[in-house]
Amino acid sequence: MMFDPDENGVYASFGASGPRRMFACGVLYGLGALLIYVALARPPEPFWLAFLLALGAGSLWIGERLRRATTIDIELTETQVCDSTGRVLAELADVISVERGAFALKPSNGFTLVLRKRAPRAWVPGMWWRMGNRVGVGGTTPAGPAKFMAEQVALRIAARDADKHCS
Repeated sequence: MMFDPDENGVYASFGASGPRRMFACGVLYGLGALLIYVALARPPEPFWLAFLLALGAGSLWIGERLRRATTIDIELTETQVCDSTGRVLAELADVISVERGAFALKPSNGFTLVLRKRAPRAWVPGMWWRMGNRVGVGGTTPAGPAKFMAEQVALRIAARDADKHCS
């Protein structure tokens, strides 16, 4: 089913689920705090102290990146999948297929776009990643809107491929 876009040219959009976002951030912040507490409460040998402090600081840093990253939305326009900041995840012309099955390599509650060519690596924690010729979308996102967007992308790919075969 194809339909008209909103006033900004967006056909489908979704963001992070509130409870998933809070849980993911809480786990990373909690892990970081726990590692730092263990390191400082009973200081081990200097190597392990530095290791625990670095791991704790890294967990806190990733937790903060996740908190900031999950404020954006993923959007489907006529020509691309992008985020609400304007960063392009994938051009629809480059997408070969959409993987969303139970055994697909994909983020939780999300889908993977397989591209014709490799793209630069990128990672927005809890929202999307891009490695090689794959873009994974999902993580802290709700399942329903992500499935809808995956189906819309698949429909557009099928329509594009049908047009190529008919001409």
